[in-house]
Amino acid sequence: MPDLSHHPRGERISEVLEKAMAAGKPSIRANFWGYYASRLPVVVYDFTVSRHRDGPDDVLANFEGNLLGDCWSGFQKIDVRSDSRITFAACWAHARRKIDECRGAFPLQVAKLESLIGMLYDVEDQIKQLDDTERLARRQKLSRHVLGLIDEYLASEAMLPRQVLPKSNLGQAAAYVRRHWQALGRFIDDPSIPIDNNDCEQLMKRVATGRKNWLFKGSLAAGERAANLLTIVATAVRNDLDVSAYLLDVLQQALAGETNWSLLSPHVWKQSHPEAIREYRQDERRQAADRNRTRRAQRRQQKN
Repeated sequence: MPDLSHHPRGERISEVLEKAMAAGKPSIRANFWGYYASRLPVVVYDFTVSRHRDGPDDVLANFEGNLLGDCWSGFQKIDVRSDSRITFAACWAHARRKIDECRGAFPLQVAKLESLIGMLYDVEDQIKQLDDTERLARRQKLSRHVLGLIDEYLASEAMLPRQVLPKSNLGQAAAYVRRHWQALGRFIDDPSIPIDNNDCEQLMKRVATGRKNWLFKGSLAAGERAANLLTIVATAVRNDLDVSAYLLDVLQQALAGETNWSLLSPHVWKQSHPEAIREYRQDERRQAADRNRTRRAQRRQQKN
């Protein structure tokens, strides 16, 4: 393991563990993080001893581009911390979830806001198969108009303090959207930015499933090994590979002395092992996408 004693990550590890030992705690609550590359067939898991921003800052130290995520405090000002290498874009699924949680107390307002947000997703559904130029044009014309409608409704009488108290759950959800409005609108000007980070959220289901089997990792090194294994397996799954066949061949090549790890990465390995590609997974995704498009088209017809 590399020496991290003078590295922000290493300093955080020492700080957290020393604090736990001083308090007599037998264990600490650590964290897994998931990173999903939207235009590369790669996913990454990371393991940290806290939710401090030095974990993502370390992983993204050499990254340049757009970072899409929820509006967690550690992502705030990441453009400043990275000297503008990274531009943060906010996730509409998280914003919609916060609004949906207010349905019981504010059914009319929530129904209206979710209807408008649904229009944003309708546009995304229609442009999914288009090239970047056309996607950008549609977003600039259609999605920008819908964002204007959302902005107008947030400032309308239905959302004024006499109808929605600022400290109510909907008041706080609306404040969340207003506070992160610029980041929520970044996808309008860049066709490479998805409207939400649901693909990345799916990664954490594997962690939740695993947690049922390994509540305790035992050590820092064990947590890091688990993150590495999750990275390898999840990337193989993303590339539609037979995971057992892939792992067996990679291990055999590594034991035989292969050190060109780039050749063993799933998206490269699959090119020379087409027999290990599970095409039924591609068919399942297409069928799921078709069902979603049909459902949304039916919903649009019902509205009309």
